[in-house]
Amino acid sequence: MKNSEIKGLSLDELKGKLVAEKENYAKLKFAHAITPIENPMRLKEAKKLVARLSTEIRAKQIAQQ
Repeated sequence: MKNSEIKGLSLDELKGKLVAEKENYAKLKFAHAITPIENPMRLKEAKKLVARLSTEIRAKQIAQQ
């Protein structure tokens, strides 16, 4: 998901997407701990996506104040 797509989402959509991506990241970490996944860069990408979503949520909250 690109930053431009993230900025286009509403606050509620961002929060829902954040929950889903955190679950996805946790599943990836668990799968990698049991058996190494083919592309470990997916962990890094998932972690960065969670961080970008969190940052955008915080920016929108600050803008509303």
